[in-house]
Amino acid sequence: MSPRASRPAPARPASCPCGRGEPYDACCGRFHRGEVAPTPEALMRSRYTAFVRLDEPYLLRTWHPATRPARLDLDPGTRWTGLEILDATDGTAFHTTGTVTFRASFTGGSLHERSRFERVGGAWLYVDGDILE
Repeated sequence: MSPRASRPAPARPASCPCGRGEPYDACCGRFHRGEVAPTPEALMRSRYTAFVRLDEPYLLRTWHPATRPARLDLDPGTRWTGLEILDATDGTAFHTTGTVTFRASFTGGSLHERSRFERVGGAWLYVDGDILE
């Protein structure tokens, strides 16, 4: 057997939970490490991924100070299974607010929400959301 044939194939980086199909490090991981999300949709995707990864500090850091809770009780037993972005409004470089309507699925159900975002000091922050049927 040649040395070339005995080498294992390089591991493919894990796909990001947000559903974009990119590796985590190149997708939401960069926002979790401190890069500012450029749009409310990018922030929403990164926050979903933070819920999947139980990243409470990121969730709190990206929550508007006017509505941010003191702490979160994330359930490690929740198995998030997918994110579907249904609509996004405003949230460009010319806006200070935006909304993202999404459905986040988990084992046994889903969360359908229209979230509101505001740009503060150049960074998009989650303000609050309305639960939809």
